[in-house]
Amino acid sequence: MSGAEESDDERRQEPREDDDLLVRIASGDESALVRLIDRQGRGLRLFAARYLGSTTDAEDIVQDVFVAAWKHAGRFDPAKGRATTWLYRIAANRCIDARRRRSFRAFIGLDDMQDAIAGEEPAADSLVGARQELAVVRDGLSRLPERQRMALLLRAVADLDVPAIAQVMGASTGSVEQLLVRGRRGLRDHLAKTQQTDRDRKGTFK
Repeated sequence: MSGAEESDDERRQEPREDDDLLVRIASGDESALVRLIDRQGRGLRLFAARYLGSTTDAEDIVQDVFVAAWKHAGRFDPAKGRATTWLYRIAANRCIDARRRRSFRAFIGLDDMQDAIAGEEPAADSLVGARQELAVVRDGLSRLPERQRMALLLRAVADLDVPAIAQVMGASTGSVEQLLVRGRRGLRDHLAKTQQTDRDRKGTFK
């Protein structure tokens, strides 16, 4: 078997491993919880941070998610969906609850620019440009309707497919597809408008 084939097999086994971990957690296996946190914690944290605009609030959300997983893993039914989908549904509900509890001054915090979508730091000579681009993207996300923003984040950060996003959001696959189309269009329009504004500003000061 080639390395590529082995890699594909490993990827196909990943959802099953998460399912098995939840089964073990339901029986009180603490080591399974530690393993699940190691596998899914970072993605959940990124999703919550982008949705709430706060890394601190995201940490609280992720803790709540895994506390819920520990207490209610027995409710997970692998016949109805993947473990990842189950976890992100909990995270999405917690994020919505958190957002309702307080009014946002802004969804995107420009003072929190050190957090990038990618986990690795960019090279020093590109750091400023990358942060500026990230600020524009975050600002664009903040201007989208809430459900469009959630659908995009579940797709881009959680890497869920359309049926899984539909399960998380309690929507039809057709509705999710429309949310993704409209959200991407809104982001593209915002980026184009920002670039045009920058060009106009630079032209003014020539």
